[in-house]
Amino acid sequence: MEKEQIKPFIARRAAKELKDGDVVNLGIGLPTLIPNFLPEGVHVILQSENGMIGMGPTPAEGKEDPWLINAGGGYITYTDEASTFDSATSFGIIRGGHVNVSVLGAMQVDEEGDLANWMIPGKKTPGMGGAMDLLVGAKKVILAMEHTAKGNPKILKKCTLPLTAKGQVNMIITEMGVMEITPKGIVLTEINPEFTVEQVQAATEATLIISPDLKEMK
Repeated sequence: MEKEQIKPFIARRAAKELKDGDVVNLGIGLPTLIPNFLPEGVHVILQSENGMIGMGPTPAEGKEDPWLINAGGGYITYTDEASTFDSATSFGIIRGGHVNVSVLGAMQVDEEGDLANWMIPGKKTPGMGGAMDLLVGAKKVILAMEHTAKGNPKILKKCTLPLTAKGQVNMIITEMGVMEITPKGIVLTEINPEFTVEQVQAATEATLIISPDLKEMK
């Protein structure tokens, strides 16, 4: 798979997990591509932890409003149903369990559903932001990420970086496949036909459980 195809491919598959009417929080980076691939007729309500529900698409170049940004500092628009409020109210929505799905990226994730996505010791970091609350407060947590980083596995037996939260990840979507976190471990449920099961396992430190109903990832 060509490098420029990877992120759109992952975002397109992640978009299929969102249902009409879902309140969704999208992490910075790759997850922000997901609204571009929502199935026809599916309308989701995008929430940003800095104080908005009802975000619209990314504005066209030259049409940015400096007063309208998401939690990662990226320019946004708003829909007719949008509401703005202080960040305390925004986190009340998250902590109150009103976010149906949170889609985040990851530095590391392990077979117990632990996630590390905010710092590398010894390197400058802006902080954890709202990721900790989103992991614990959302009803479903999906990681949309590239399978490896510079050839090194990101799906591990045990995270080695400082954790964002323990045991909160439900699903992992990469360019190689779709995986679900279960009490028995990580189950590979869909595979990109460009790869073999052996190639997916070779790029994964954790031992994958291969679903007997393994499907082709589309």
